[in-house]
Amino acid sequence: MTTTRRDFLAAAVTAAGAAVTPELAHAQEHDHDHGHDHQVVPSDPALRVKALESLLVEKGLVDRAALDALIDTYEHKVGPRNGARVVARAWSDSAYKQRLLSSPDAAIAELGYGGLQGEHMVVVENTPKVHNLVVCTLCSCYPWPVLGLPPVWYKSTAYRSRAVIDPRGVLREFGLELGDDIEVRVWDSTAELRYLVLPERPAATEKMSEEELAALVTRDSMVGVGKVTLQAQGARA
Repeated sequence: MTTTRRDFLAAAVTAAGAAVTPELAHAQEHDHDHGHDHQVVPSDPALRVKALESLLVEKGLVDRAALDALIDTYEHKVGPRNGARVVARAWSDSAYKQRLLSSPDAAIAELGYGGLQGEHMVVVENTPKVHNLVVCTLCSCYPWPVLGLPPVWYKSTAYRSRAVIDPRGVLREFGLELGDDIEVRVWDSTAELRYLVLPERPAATEKMSEEELAALVTRDSMVGVGKVTLQAQGARA
């Protein structure tokens, strides 16, 4: 099981917690009655997710094949390539860009994206004088329909705390050095609002097609920890 899979399962387990908790509580009480010196649920979060996945499958609450298909969808089909298409369309079509900034949900839906974890989107535009950075200080709220599953660093305590306290320092660690004349704005995602950064279009791309532009756009640039460059082509991760 990969880290991404465990992260996804953690979210699924939260939703299914009401159904699973009684079973776990009963099992723990059973062990205590017999004086066993071990835990039913492992203390390590990753092992705990694995144990809960097995329990969900065993109880018939989750179909393993369906779960694998869903994870594959978010890893490979609902990943950053969707957001890249949105950005490329905004760069190529000024009218679409205005709709994206004023009515993000509707504009993103024009390209067929939306749904769970993508409701109530806000799109913030980078300019030569303003750079936007997205974080979720409480947990890991993230716009799944356009960016896929959140990367490990986005969910880390270090990023969630330091992005607010020292955003320029965080950006430097990602290799992005901004001048003092550039304002850095930090946006805190919540369960109600998810943010997407509209990166600056790089120079010398005027003759590129929308598809070629989309190939330049990286996940990091849409979170705000990176910029789009001509060298970024094919480097989406």
